[in-house]
Amino acid sequence: MTTGLPAQSTTEHSEVLGSLIRGHRIRIGLTQRQLADLSTISVRAIRDLEKGKAQRPRTDTVRLIADGLRLGPRARTVLEEAARRGHRFEGDGRRPLAERPSPPVPLHPIIGRDAETAVVVEELRSGTERLITVVGLSGVGKTRVALEAAARMHEAGFSVLWHTAPGPVPDFLPADDDSVTALTADCAEFLHGGGQDGELPARLADLAGSRGLLLVLDGVEPSLLDGHRLNRLLRDVPGIRLLVTAEEPWDVPCERLFLLSPLDAPAPPAGSDSPATRFFLARLRRDRPDITADERSLADIARICHRLDGHPMALVAAASWLTVCDLPTLCRIVEFDPAALLDRLSGDPAVSRLPERTGRTIGRLPADHQRLISALHEADADEFTLGDVVRLTGRTLPECGHMVRRLLVSGVIRASTDTGRSAFRVLCVVRALAPAAAADAAA
Repeated sequence: MTTGLPAQSTTEHSEVLGSLIRGHRIRIGLTQRQLADLSTISVRAIRDLEKGKAQRPRTDTVRLIADGLRLGPRARTVLEEAARRGHRFEGDGRRPLAERPSPPVPLHPIIGRDAETAVVVEELRSGTERLITVVGLSGVGKTRVALEAAARMHEAGFSVLWHTAPGPVPDFLPADDDSVTALTADCAEFLHGGGQDGELPARLADLAGSRGLLLVLDGVEPSLLDGHRLNRLLRDVPGIRLLVTAEEPWDVPCERLFLLSPLDAPAPPAGSDSPATRFFLARLRRDRPDITADERSLADIARICHRLDGHPMALVAAASWLTVCDLPTLCRIVEFDPAALLDRLSGDPAVSRLPERTGRTIGRLPADHQRLISALHEADADEFTLGDVVRLTGRTLPECGHMVRRLLVSGVIRASTDTGRSAFRVLCVVRALAPAAAADAAA
C-alpha cells in the first residue's frame, strides 16, 4: 500500500533521526557521555546516530535512547517513526517544519516594559542591530522582555526559534513541534562550537527567507559561545537576527548591549502608580485577593517597591509573604530586614536561586569592584554619585567611570532618579548579599 509521500533515501532517514536525538539531548542539557550512561548505549553509537552514520539502528537501541532521554509518549512515537520510516511526522500524515515557527507562550502578562520592548523590537525588525544581548541581574525580567519582543517580531512576519539553556522550569509554554525543537537545538549547538562538521544547520537560510528569522538564546553563558561561528551565521544567513539574554555581555564586535534595569519604583508618593507598584499589585491579587488597593495600601506597596528597587523577582518573593502577614507588617519587615524576604514561601525554584545567582554575579566582579560595593554598603547611603566613588577609591575620574559602568552592566546598581541628579543605587538584593559574598571572596 502506497502513502503518496515522496520517497526518502536511507541517508535522509538517518539524518532526521540523528537531528531528533541531538535536539532532545541538548534540550535537557545532556552530553553524549551522559546520554550513553543513562541509555547503556556506547558514546560512539550515539555519536554515529547523531551524525547520520548509523543507517539502520536496532529497535532496542532506539528504545534505550528514548528511555535515557526521558521522552514522553508523543516524542517517543515521533522518534520511533523517524527510525522506522525516516519522516519527521506523526502517524501516516506529513508534518513538515512549520511555515513560521512561533515563540513560547508566557504564563503571565508583561507589566511596565513597553519602552524597553519597543526599542528591542524596532532595532531587530529594521536590521539596525542583528545581535542584541539583554543583560541584567538575575530575576530582573530578561526572559519576559525577550518573550514579548519575540511575540511582536512574530506578528511582524518573522519566524522565531527559541532556545532555553538548561536550568529551572521556564515560566512559559514551549512550542510543541519536534521539527522546530530539533532545528533550534542544531542552531544552539552550532553557536556553542558543536554540530556536524561545523556546518550551518540545514534549512536555516530557507526559513529566514525574505521575511526574516529571530533566534533567541535565553539564559545562555556567553563565554561558551563561539564568536567565529556567529560571524559565519550572520554572513551566510542575511535574514537572521539574534536576541540573547545573559548575565554578562558576549563581547563580540557586532553586539548591541541592552541593559535591563529593574522596574521603575520612585519613592512615595510618586511611586503609587509606578510600573513596580502595578507589578506588585498583580502578584498581590494572586496571593491575597482580599486586600483592597486603597490609599493606605498603595502607600505601603510603594514603599515596599522602592525599598526593593523594583526588582521583579524580589517583589514576587515579598508578595508571597502576604500569606502569613498583613501589608503593614510586610512593609515594616522590608524597611528593617529585606534580606529575610528574598526566599519565596512557595519554594519557587527560580526565586530560591535568586540569592545564589546574585552572589555569583557579585563574585564575578573584580576585587576592587567588590570592595567598592562593600564600602558603599558600609556608608549606608540610599544613593551615591560618581564623585563619591572617586572619594571612596582614590582613583581618577575616568577609572571610576569605568567602574560604575561595569557595575551597571552587571546589574548590581541602577540609576536613581529620586533627586533629579546623576546618581545611583546599590540594589537591595545586592546589599543583602554583599557582606556574605565579600566574605566568600576573601576566603
